[in-house]
Amino acid sequence: MRHAPIDSKLFVENRERLKKLLPPKSIAILNANDIPPTNADGSLMMPPNSDLFYLTGIEQEESILLLAPDAFDPKHREILFLREPNEHLKIWEGYKHSKDDAKKISGITQIKWLSEFPVLFRQIMCEQEHVWLNSNEHKRAVVEVESRDARFARECQAKYPLHSYHRLARLMHQIRVVKTDAEIALLQHAVDITAKGFDRLLKFVKPGVTEYEVEAELIHEFVRNRAKFAYNPIIAGGANACTLHYNQNDQPCKKGELLLLDVAASYANYNADLTRTIPVSGRFTRRQKAVYNAVLRVMRACIKGATVGKFHRDWQKESQLMMNDELLALGLITKADIKKQTEDELACRKYFMHGLGHPLGLDVHDVGFNTEPFAAGWVLTVEPGIYIPKEGFAVRLENDIVVTSKGPVDLMANTPVEVDEIEDLMNR
Repeated sequence: MRHAPIDSKLFVENRERLKKLLPPKSIAILNANDIPPTNADGSLMMPPNSDLFYLTGIEQEESILLLAPDAFDPKHREILFLREPNEHLKIWEGYKHSKDDAKKISGITQIKWLSEFPVLFRQIMCEQEHVWLNSNEHKRAVVEVESRDARFARECQAKYPLHSYHRLARLMHQIRVVKTDAEIALLQHAVDITAKGFDRLLKFVKPGVTEYEVEAELIHEFVRNRAKFAYNPIIAGGANACTLHYNQNDQPCKKGELLLLDVAASYANYNADLTRTIPVSGRFTRRQKAVYNAVLRVMRACIKGATVGKFHRDWQKESQLMMNDELLALGLITKADIKKQTEDELACRKYFMHGLGHPLGLDVHDVGFNTEPFAAGWVLTVEPGIYIPKEGFAVRLENDIVVTSKGPVDLMANTPVEVDEIEDLMNR
C-alpha cells in the first residue's frame, strides 16, 4: 500500500457498527473487487472494494470477509480469507499479505487461506438463518459487468436456497455516510494534498501551457505525497469548461481565458473533491470576476445552509433560488424567465444544470441516502457553477464540508478561493 499504515482501531470500530445492525443468526460476506482486464493479457490496478476496505483495511485481490456474530464457535465470528503467498506469486506479483500482516491491518485475529473457505463457510451457514450479501446499490451506478460480489450472491443462493437473504448495501450505506473522526482526518489529509497541488498550479499556469502539462504538475505533487488522482482530472480551458465532464485535457491554455480545474487527491482510498476556476493570464476580466463572485456567493451561502436535519432536495432548491438572483443580476436571465419557470425546471437550469453536491468519502460520489436528512458526520461537496457557452467560459467552485451539530466545517477553508487570493498567488 502506498499510504502510511492506518490504526486498525478504525476498522474494528467499523465492524462493530455493522454488527449492531445485524439481526440474530446472521452471516455477512463481502468480496474484494476483480482485477479489471484491458486487452490481450493486460490488466489495470485493482480498485479496492470500498466496503471491504471500510471493514478491514485490506486492499488485496480475492479477499473475503465473513462476519457471523452469533456463531457457536467464537473463532467463526470474524474471519478474513486471503490468497496464500508462495514463491511463484512472490516472483511474478510481489508482496501478498501474511497472516500476521493482515491481523495488524484489520484487527481480525482469525486469518485463513482461501482454500479453507468452502468448508468453513458451509459449517457457519448451517448455523445461521439470515444471509447478508453485498452489491453496488448506488442510484447512479451503471452495472454492466458482473462483480465478484454478484457472482458470489448467485452461487450462494443456488447452493443454499432456503436461507433468508438480505441486502447488505442498505446497512453499509447507513454506516458509511456518517464519518468518524478518524475518517475525517484521512479526508482532511487528502484535502491538504489537493491544496498542495493547487498551489503548485497557481505558480505554473500561464498562456501557452497545455491542459495535459497542468495535469502532469498535479500528478507529480500527488504521488510525491503518497496519493493519486481521486477521479479523472478535468482541466478545461475556455469553452471546454462548458462540458461538465470534459476529460480531453489536450488543449493549450490561452491568454484571457479561464481554466476550470476539477481535480483532487485520493489518500488511503479517501477522496477529496476540489473545483477551482483561475485566469490563465493571472487576472480576471471584469465580466469573469462578476460571474466568479456570483458563484462564490452561492457556494458560501450553501455551505452555511448545510445543517443537520435539512433534506438534500431543499438544499438544492435553495441554491437554485440564489442562483436565479445572481443570474438575473448578471443579465443572463430575465424576470420573465423566472415568471415562466416551473417547480421542476427553474430558470437557473439553463446555466446551472447539475446538482449542488454529493456525499464524499471512500467513493467520490459516496454512498448514502439522499432521501434522509443531513446528520452530523456527513461529508458533502458544495459545487455551484455557471456555464456560458456563448461567452466561451464557465465558472465552477467546489469545497468539501463536514455537517456537524454546531454547523458546517469547511475542510477546504485554507485552500485559496477569493479573487484577490488567486490573482496574488498567480502574480507573485
